Amino acid sequence: MLLNILFILIGFVLLMKGGDFLIDGAVAIAQRAKLSNMVIGLTVVGFGTSMPELLVSTQAAWVGSSGLAIGNVAGSNIANIALILGVTSLIHPLPSTRNMMRIDIPFMLFAMVLFIVFAYTGDEIQRWQGICMVLLLIGFISWEVWQSRKVTKAAMEEAPATKPMPLWRAFLFVIVSLAAMVWGADLLIDGASSIAMELGEMFGVDKETMERIIGLTIVAIGTSLPELFASVMAARKGETDMAVGNIIGSVSFNILSVVGVASAIAPIHKAWTPFAVDYMVMFGLCILLWVFLRTHHKIVRWEGSILLILYALYLARTLYI
Repeated sequence: MLLNILFILIGFVLLMKGGDFLIDGAVAIAQRAKLSNMVIGLTVVGFGTSMPELLVSTQAAWVGSSGLAIGNVAGSNIANIALILGVTSLIHPLPSTRNMMRIDIPFMLFAMVLFIVFAYTGDEIQRWQGICMVLLLIGFISWEVWQSRKVTKAAMEEAPATKPMPLWRAFLFVIVSLAAMVWGADLLIDGASSIAMELGEMFGVDKETMERIIGLTIVAIGTSLPELFASVMAARKGETDMAVGNIIGSVSFNILSVVGVASAIAPIHKAWTPFAVDYMVMFGLCILLWVFLRTHHKIVRWEGSILLILYALYLARTLYI
């Protein structure tokens, strides 16, 4: 028990410090590459913090349990929007930008609809569909980077010159920080899962029930911890564009890269039937996020509280079933 508590504490430290250095490195890369913080949040930070989901889903597809990829992605996306944006907006209101409302969120919704349509037709996601999803993501990232460089380069030429950290150090910050965050999340999940199993035995809860509870709560939230700490640290540093971009990017990456890669490895069968309700919750939360950002041009604290309440209700409903 004490060793598992130590694992949890080490995991939290790695996540917090990793998130801190990740944002510093990402901001420096944005300045050096003449990219906006929003685009860096969508790409470098968004993809990096989605690595736990990608690794879990790819491994599951490789051993023939490709359906796990769907549950992992749906659960993580719901946690990203409701839990992470809810917590982050309580720390600092999260503003929207014109490009976010015109391009990034519509693309996220398009990716989600495409994912749901693929899952619904034939109750499976085939290899060619997975490859299409990956190619769509590559095309979108390339376009975002091209557009951002044009706009940001002009803005930086007018702004006072500042000297960011060297590019090699910025990349080192990002790589080491992401590795620390993935390792920290892994330690935290292992420690919390072991403690949960011990408590289950202590209170007479059968192993199957405890494994189900752990999978729906600890693992789903645990793989989203890098996004949580990255967004919280970004909000604390005033980099709110990066905080929101991280989540929007992670949701799009989870769908197009995680599901895309997993289904390219092995077709995902029963992709609709067990997860229909989760798809509707995921899509509904995305629409609610769009409404919040459009009405106030930001997510304010009371809206963040609503997102957290909805996530608690979703967990309660899932555990009850």
